[in-house]
Amino acid sequence: MFDLLSCGCPILAQSLQSVLLGFCVLVGLGIGVGAILALIYGNLWLQAYMADADVSLVHLVRMGFCKVNPRVVVRAKIMAAQSGLDISRQHGTSTQRVEAHYLAGGNVMDVIHSIIAANRAGIDLDFDRAAAIDLAGRDVLDAVQTSVNPKVIDCPDPHRSGKTTLSAIAKNGVELKIRARVTVRTNLIQLIGGATEETVIARVGESIISSIGSSDSHLAVLENPDMISKAVLERGLDAQTAFAIVSIDIADIDVGENIGARLQADQAEADTRRARAMAEQRRAEAIAQEQEMKAKVAANRAQLIRAESEVPKAMADAFRAGKLYGENSS
Repeated sequence: MFDLLSCGCPILAQSLQSVLLGFCVLVGLGIGVGAILALIYGNLWLQAYMADADVSLVHLVRMGFCKVNPRVVVRAKIMAAQSGLDISRQHGTSTQRVEAHYLAGGNVMDVIHSIIAANRAGIDLDFDRAAAIDLAGRDVLDAVQTSVNPKVIDCPDPHRSGKTTLSAIAKNGVELKIRARVTVRTNLIQLIGGATEETVIARVGESIISSIGSSDSHLAVLENPDMISKAVLERGLDAQTAFAIVSIDIADIDVGENIGARLQADQAEADTRRARAMAEQRRAEAIAQEQEMKAKVAANRAQLIRAESEVPKAMADAFRAGKLYGENSS
């Protein structure tokens, strides 16, 4: 280069200097960008690399541009990898799937926790189904936990209905106040679109009331409460719901009022009032008829008096006409 400069080629020397300067600038920029990226994402990339979480530096940079929290994604991938889940890019919990679920507004950590819990319990749950359940607004982690450990629901639920017992009446009219406990397990297959706890409680309550209503006596229910549980379970109340009913147990039975006797007494009282009203109506009609007859008697008596008043006039006319004497003389 110095030889060229000394040989009188200033134009070529300036071009080479420009190229070298540009190259140095590019190298400096590359080193600066690399240093910045290493400062920002180096720790996360190293954690993912050491855990075999399959998260590249390019993915981390792209997350920054896509407004994705890379710490959440890396943490989720590390948990999935360390738990032995499938993190392959074709069918497993890939980085792209985790990013897509984060951008869709889902709870990435709940989904990963639910998949790990399901895997430990031997429940078939992949990332796509767990993400769909989470995006549907259901608590996927609670659903998996309920699948492993069944949940107990009170029927009726005092927090929803404000009532602590169900009221049912047997055929003999005696009221029974019942409180039942329903043990359910989440049905992950029907969790999306399946009916919620309110439907299960309503169906169980309706079936209990119907079963007691078909009993001949409340004593039969008190002697054998299991008959109610068995009758309710046989109806398949968990159809099209997000739960599978494990058992229905009668927790408490109290004898209430004798509704049948009270209704009969009320009916008898109503019949008595009706009979009294009808008797009063007939008495009023009889009194009205009596007054009508009296009015007719008075009218006939007036006609009689008027007819009797005409007799003297007729006799006077006869005397004046001489008809009365002529008849007597003959």
